[in-house]
Amino acid sequence: MRRNVVLIDFESVQPAQLAALDHEHFKVIVFVGANQARIPFEIVDALQRMGGRAEYIKIAGSGPNALDFHIAFYIGQLAAADPAAYFHIISKDKGFDPLIQHLKAKKILASRSTCVSEMPLIKAVNTSQQERLQFVMDKLRQPKATKPRTVKTLSSAISSLFQKQLAEDEIAALIAGLISAGFITVTANKVTYSA
Repeated sequence: MRRNVVLIDFESVQPAQLAALDHEHFKVIVFVGANQARIPFEIVDALQRMGGRAEYIKIAGSGPNALDFHIAFYIGQLAAADPAAYFHIISKDKGFDPLIQHLKAKKILASRSTCVSEMPLIKAVNTSQQERLQFVMDKLRQPKATKPRTVKTLSSAISSLFQKQLAEDEIAALIAGLISAGFITVTANKVTYSA
């Protein structure tokens, strides 16, 4: 399973939904500003439950964008060590957006969200069946999207879209939804797409 590295700009965001990250495939790094002396108990408690999958990094200096440069440095190090990882920056600072565009151009998966609940993976998994179905259809409609030709490969593709967080019955329900919506037809395990 793909590792998801969540880098939290604690100067910008003090997330309350850290329990959603308490899974084996998440690593959480909280970047604390040089002048930040306290972290709320709820955040510390949630991170301690994650054990070695969570850590704090207190930056040494202060100044404009000092914490941002630390996050960029760590993404570089972590991406070199694990190029298949997905990097989630949690920050209100839009200054990260050019970095994320550059990472994507280098085929490094990354996104910025203003809170944990807005992370693409968390949103996709914690949505209703109808919202998931729409998400799958939107992905398959994209111009460069590969359209799997068998039920098995379609199941695998859907599983990958949700970073292997859905159970087999949830994937089967999505395929049934695609059929009901007239988006696909299945004949002898072969998938065809409507025009």
